[in-house]
Amino acid sequence: MELKGKKASESFTIMSELVFPNDTNGYGNLMGGRLMFWMDVAAAIAAGKHCNTACMTAGVDNLSFHNPIKLSNIVHIHAQVSRAFNSSMEIYIKVWGEDLLQQYKYESNEAYFTFVALDPNRRPRPVPPLIPETEEEIALYEGALKRRQIRLLLGGKLKVEDIPDMNNFFKNTLK
Repeated sequence: MELKGKKASESFTIMSELVFPNDTNGYGNLMGGRLMFWMDVAAAIAAGKHCNTACMTAGVDNLSFHNPIKLSNIVHIHAQVSRAFNSSMEIYIKVWGEDLLQQYKYESNEAYFTFVALDPNRRPRPVPPLIPETEEEIALYEGALKRRQIRLLLGGKLKVEDIPDMNNFFKNTLK
């Protein structure tokens, strides 16, 4: 049975949190672990919206910290499925901080999470294909295959020789 595709926008999730003193380190910045927790929650919601089933985190990569988020600022987390594979999904996360007193919003973080859909026996199950529509969604969708191949290479589950279109990239890069 082939699953019906779902639009990328159907998984779009916005989560906002206020940074309290117990969320910060000694410098008054939001602790990275707390932010990662919130990002994981937002990614889980987006994954669940895409496949309508329980999901679990399989990996996190390319977590980049650009600007710290300060005490009493608001954290805005945008999560959206960027590509669906067999039983897994890549979720793109973008994070902004907002200082209400100074009235400005700033980019803080971005990351890619991988989630796996689970059946009632907690085994991987197929997920619906993703239908990207906007230019940004299409770019994320197209890049997701290479990001997945790199994840599999780094995890030892794939060899460079098994990816014909990437052979030249690695040969030229490693010279």
